[in-house]
Amino acid sequence: MDRASQHVWGLFTDWCTAVGLASLPADPVTVAMFLGEHPTAPGTQRRRVGVINAVHRRAGLPQPGRSELVRDLLDAGRTARRERAAAAIANRIVQLPLTGSPAGLFGRRDALLLALAATLRFEQIARLRRNQVSVHVDTLLIHLDEDGPRRLDLPTTDVVAVYHGWLEVLGFLDRYPSTSLLAQSLGRGADLTAHAATARRDDRPLLTPIDRWGHTPYVATALTGQSVATVVRAHLTGHAPTHERVHRQPATTQETPAPTKVHDIILDSDYYERGIRARANAHTTMSGVTDVLGDIEDRADQLLADLLSILEAD
Repeated sequence: MDRASQHVWGLFTDWCTAVGLASLPADPVTVAMFLGEHPTAPGTQRRRVGVINAVHRRAGLPQPGRSELVRDLLDAGRTARRERAAAAIANRIVQLPLTGSPAGLFGRRDALLLALAATLRFEQIARLRRNQVSVHVDTLLIHLDEDGPRRLDLPTTDVVAVYHGWLEVLGFLDRYPSTSLLAQSLGRGADLTAHAATARRDDRPLLTPIDRWGHTPYVATALTGQSVATVVRAHLTGHAPTHERVHRQPATTQETPAPTKVHDIILDSDYYERGIRARANAHTTMSGVTDVLGDIEDRADQLLADLLSILEAD
């Protein structure tokens, strides 16, 4: 570490000691507070964060400067863009249906997908597992491998309710793995609240594909980052499909062909006698087969015994 970096790290550790906060590992909130207490030019702030990240990286610890909180502090333009996107997302979420089939199914999934897009990258959303999302009081937390938990916030939007809307679907399918039953429940606007508590928090994908008929994969399959981007873009540009119920075309009925007329078969008087004689001849001819097969089996056993004795002698 050069002298300039040592000065930055010393400034950070001294401030942490003075306010009673840990410097290694440092929480993203601690870094944000440090930057707020030591205002300076944007370039200098970025260098400070770079030094703090480098020390954590060498120690094998998560880099607090990579958090969305710190990145937003360093880039005012980025913060403004994220705020505009969050407002558009919040406005779109309230328009999505929660009932009906398959519209309600798509609406619940896409609402959560949009809420996550306000904080996470598309690839991160695609990789999310059920056990990486939790609720603390009235806050939705996202637990990623590379960072600490992220708090999900949206203006005028209850993100916990959005999450529970999709969790109700997952809990229902965990208990009744039938999208047809789910479609019936969503179609009549049934209350699915109780199913949110029974949804399993395991390592299966949180968000899954849905086909045009409202069916999800029997074996949970994750969305791709490209699929997530396509869904988000469609909603924010006003080109999202309405997902009306698709009625399958009934199978065309074919006329049953008239039965073929079968003519009576007349057997001659010696038919049965010939059959009995043929069976008797076969029985006589094959009577020695059992003895022959037994002799073959005895010879095979003898050959095997001879082979084993040769091997044991060696």
